[in-house]
Amino acid sequence: MLSRRTLVAALSASIAIASAPAAFAQDELYIPLVSKGFQHQFWQAVKSGADQAAEEFGVRITFEGPDNETMVDRQIDMLAAALANNPAAIGFAALDSQAAIPLLRQAHEAGIPVIAFDSGVDSDIPASTATTDNVAAAALAADKMAEFLGGTGKVAVVAHDQTSRTGIDRRDGFLNQIEANYPNIEVVSVQYGAGDQLQSTEVAKAILIANPDLAGMFGTNEGSAIGIVNAAREMGTEGVTIIGYDSGKAQTDAIRAGLMAGAITQNPVGIGYETVKAALAAYNGETLPAVIDTGFYYYDQSNIDNAEIQAVLYD
Repeated sequence: MLSRRTLVAALSASIAIASAPAAFAQDELYIPLVSKGFQHQFWQAVKSGADQAAEEFGVRITFEGPDNETMVDRQIDMLAAALANNPAAIGFAALDSQAAIPLLRQAHEAGIPVIAFDSGVDSDIPASTATTDNVAAAALAADKMAEFLGGTGKVAVVAHDQTSRTGIDRRDGFLNQIEANYPNIEVVSVQYGAGDQLQSTEVAKAILIANPDLAGMFGTNEGSAIGIVNAAREMGTEGVTIIGYDSGKAQTDAIRAGLMAGAITQNPVGIGYETVKAALAAYNGETLPAVIDTGFYYYDQSNIDNAEIQAVLYD
């Protein structure tokens, strides 16, 4: 396996000797997408949207990500390898909002447009970011939690990480909304489960054991939310309001069964589609908005079968 140093060297060499036509493969533009992972249905839905756009616009894409969302180094290696092929543009969903910046800077200097998707970076290098407004979405989750609790009680958060833009924004969007608007709701714990169901289950169990009077829990992505549901079910916990984020089959089943009160769903197919569309536009020199807002919805038993919600579920 190539080391990251070798890959970065290969990228630098390709930048030095390659010219713009190298972005074509048999007259077809190449746009790789480096994702945060493959383990959740969310990413499969993003890929589906990207594939749709690739077919519509006649470009060639690849879509890859590390085995899980803790493998920052592996993702950086994938990014370096993709950029070494001198693509027309690239889509990147950062696991760490700062770790990839040196490589993205090299891409920018080489004239390779970068489109961030789902999770942005702490840099103005990307020409645009196709994403959910995660702060607003998590604030809505906080509002719904407060509504269920009657504005009072103890709550906890199981987040997927504290390094990606999505992890930070969803955590803070929820916490800040509670602090600003619900003085009688106390956040007693914020823990991290790496977006992994098993790890999140153990984290949630520990929170429930330490806080027997807990009234509500918020899970910031698919793995986090299902971890909470699993923990409550395995421990026989009742009376804890669970609100999640994303809408894979495990979550929609939990909502239909009454195990989860509700959740935020993104529009992952739209994220994938808009990423490829924006990458092509950036390659063609078009001006893009800093953020392409792909939307979000709150769903629960009352509206899960509505056409508007069904269109953005990815179960």
